[in-house]
Amino acid sequence: MATHYLPCCTVTLLVLLKLTLAQYEHLGYPPGYPDPEQEQYTAPQLAPDTPRIQLRLAGDKRKHNEGRVEVFYNSEWGTVCDDDFTIHAAQVVCRELGYLEAISWSPSSKYGKGQGPIWFDNLHCTGKEKTLALCPSNGIGVSDCKHSEDVGVVCSDKRIPGFKFVNTLPNHVENLDIQVEDARIRPILSSYRKRIPVTEGYVEVKDGGKWKQICNTEWTQFNSRVICGMFGFPGERKYNARVYKMFARRRKPTYWDFSVNCTGNEAHLSSCKLGQATSLKSNGTCAEGLPVVVSCVPGRAFSPTPMTGFRKAFKQEQALVRLRGGAIVGEGRVEVLKNGEWGTICDDSWSLLSATVVCRELGFGTAKEALSGGRLGQGMGPVHMNEVECSGFEKSITECYFNKDALGCSHEEDAAVRCNVPAMGFQERLRLSGGRNPYEGRVEVLVEKNGSLVWGTVCSEGWGTMEAMVVCRQLGLGFASNAFQETWYWPGEVSADSVVMSGVRCSGTEMSLSYCLHHGAHLSCPKGGGRNAAGVSCSETAPDLVLNPQVVEQTTYMEDRPMFMLQCAYEENCLASASSQVPANSYRRLLRFSSQIHNNGQSDFRPKASRHSWVWHDCHRHYHSMEVFTIYDLFSLNGTKVAEGHKASFCLEDSECDEGIEKRYECANFGDQGITVGCWDTYRHDIDCQWVDITDIKPGDYIFQIIINPNYEVPESDYTNNIMKCRCRYDGHRVWMYSCHNGGSLSTETEQTFPGLLNNQVTHR
Repeated sequence: MATHYLPCCTVTLLVLLKLTLAQYEHLGYPPGYPDPEQEQYTAPQLAPDTPRIQLRLAGDKRKHNEGRVEVFYNSEWGTVCDDDFTIHAAQVVCRELGYLEAISWSPSSKYGKGQGPIWFDNLHCTGKEKTLALCPSNGIGVSDCKHSEDVGVVCSDKRIPGFKFVNTLPNHVENLDIQVEDARIRPILSSYRKRIPVTEGYVEVKDGGKWKQICNTEWTQFNSRVICGMFGFPGERKYNARVYKMFARRRKPTYWDFSVNCTGNEAHLSSCKLGQATSLKSNGTCAEGLPVVVSCVPGRAFSPTPMTGFRKAFKQEQALVRLRGGAIVGEGRVEVLKNGEWGTICDDSWSLLSATVVCRELGFGTAKEALSGGRLGQGMGPVHMNEVECSGFEKSITECYFNKDALGCSHEEDAAVRCNVPAMGFQERLRLSGGRNPYEGRVEVLVEKNGSLVWGTVCSEGWGTMEAMVVCRQLGLGFASNAFQETWYWPGEVSADSVVMSGVRCSGTEMSLSYCLHHGAHLSCPKGGGRNAAGVSCSETAPDLVLNPQVVEQTTYMEDRPMFMLQCAYEENCLASASSQVPANSYRRLLRFSSQIHNNGQSDFRPKASRHSWVWHDCHRHYHSMEVFTIYDLFSLNGTKVAEGHKASFCLEDSECDEGIEKRYECANFGDQGITVGCWDTYRHDIDCQWVDITDIKPGDYIFQIIINPNYEVPESDYTNNIMKCRCRYDGHRVWMYSCHNGGSLSTETEQTFPGLLNNQVTHR
């Protein structure tokens, strides 16, 4: 009987194991985790009667590895119809172009209508074919489709190892896009070899598994511009050619078979055209005899260390563009400054060209991806630009053509970018160890000790959300979801138990943990490392809470309330301390208002405290999951606090939601607490403690301030907008609120006329 059930048990266990592993599949393999081994590429051997075609991805692309499928045949570019097209056909297209696999495909001319013949219709591929020409179809050029049915594909951005471009149409080389396995800038001179990032060196392409140089005969400044942009640099500069001539004489280069022909506004080398075939002399050198060299100009944030003093001394002017809500450096929602107020860009016609102008303007390279549909969170305030169209050579997005009329555009259509940034090597100096998946673990850093590099832990004393945010950013794992001060449940590397970093204090915007304040050689960590070392868990998304300033402005009023009706509020410290000395029949003057707090991020806002530790509040007759959720303050115009504000605890729930979004959280009956993405929590003006006690305040002009999530208890994608400020006028009988706005929504110049905090990222640190 037992032997009869044994195979059944084995199968069940294997299924369970597969399911357990599957739950982490979507996380992929972050840096430091080896990818599964890939088969080596072998160039296809095609029968003589196979039609010779070349492919490219064209149209209104949002990243270089996607687009309308176009086929070059019979000396003409044409398209492919979406009838009967499947992911198997997309797989053949992507593999033929040198990408590892197809991610998805799109019908109905998603990337715009093509031109010319429709070469393929009713394709029936298995996914194993070596070229699209081998898939069964109606026959090449036989189609009853229109260009409104042009098909598009999205390919993986990983290239096939060992991929080699085979030109089957030697007479039409100038019509073809560049397809190579990889490209790099290889530093040649010793002064550049140790410099990070690598800004100067040979341009090399990997073809057939071998790195090759490019002959500089037909090389132009436009080509250099594209290469520099691809590697995260906004521009290129001249270099000392004499030194490279001497080097090329000493070491014989291996040249690639083709030259390169870019127009200068491409976001990636794969969008450039192939130039003419390289003509080599009998001694293996090209006509000019030199390999291509580029020298790139890094953005201010990535300048090599000798420039630090200059950067600090240089006072930057107010930027006109910024990125918000991104997890890592060089990505975020695009916001522009107009008439002293920050606003967003509508995603109509948003393209890689326009996104690249933004990236270069901000000191990054070309755009890796142009995102639409509020993918990196929704902004607040006006939508300043719509239908942006750039040539790619503008110095600023504000120089591009755009439609000033943004009618019909909402923040659900906010445009965003992911930019190419220089490889700084930050990820190699930090790792997470012992976690259940690649997105969590004990933080271990690589430091120099007695002349050698050793791994060690970080002291957890004072370790919090801001420090965890920097770790997740440095590793490219998104936002922090938790910061841990104990990691005994994550057995890290035993050899790395010793504390090598202590006293870490981050503002949250640093690119690397080493950029944060920390103790030098004299470490101080009474608790020690090992089980008490710092740890983090990371997440690709985060919430983003924003207070609605208009609601505060519209609901503010003044109320005189007798002390005997404020007993509950008094016990919860919602009144000024002077109230303890007054009789029960006296009155307190209260500045009352409503708070409407929206979650504009990409994930739900959930309290850090678990349900068993929530506190029952008699005043509100429900449990509060966050003891300090908001702080209310009143300042004089010189920034002095004049009213004793208080720290309001909250029960978090969805009061209302945007259309199509269901409420998930409610306070009643000990329900789940939080704020869903696209919903808001309203604390009405008539609820106890939803006020500031202004009984002892003299008439005059003041600044009213609210801070949400002031202790960074819950990680968010943007803390700068957690603060809200208003001008407040009190004449002794009435009170007015005006000019209410969120932190970071106005120009620096305007913001400085409001005392108090500029944003939430300088509190309590």
